[in-house]
Amino acid sequence: MGKDKLRRFAEIDTFSNVFQMDAGKPFKGEWSTSVFKNNNPVVLELACGKGEYTVNLATLFPHKNFIGVDYKGNRIWRGAKTALEDGVNNVAFLRIQIENLIEYFAVGEVDEIWITFPDPQPPVKPRKETPYLASVFKHVQANFKTRRVY
Repeated sequence: MGKDKLRRFAEIDTFSNVFQMDAGKPFKGEWSTSVFKNNNPVVLELACGKGEYTVNLATLFPHKNFIGVDYKGNRIWRGAKTALEDGVNNVAFLRIQIENLIEYFAVGEVDEIWITFPDPQPPVKPRKETPYLASVFKHVQANFKTRRVY
């Protein structure tokens, strides 16, 4: 593991806009009011990678709250750092496995879900019945009552 990667992992622990693993669970049903301190709609970008798209959407639409979701903290570091440096306050990042979304968001809490550039890699044990991304999409659709998935 490169030393930059280790440094970034340590640094995201100090970022106020990054919630890693269980740290995001207490906000279930309260992301807008507790994290963003408003009642604006919540938009998720799944598999956000470095978060550039998440930060740019947040800049373009200041009356929405954006949460980039990705498991790789080294990637999230870039978007989280940019948002903090640029003062973009309507963006946060959640470092979790996408399969666990229902543990972090209440039904009806998420207004839009974006899946823009997902990592096409399947889990170590590929599922025989459905490609990985399709199964994640079905899971998200079944557990979030939003009609807006992009």
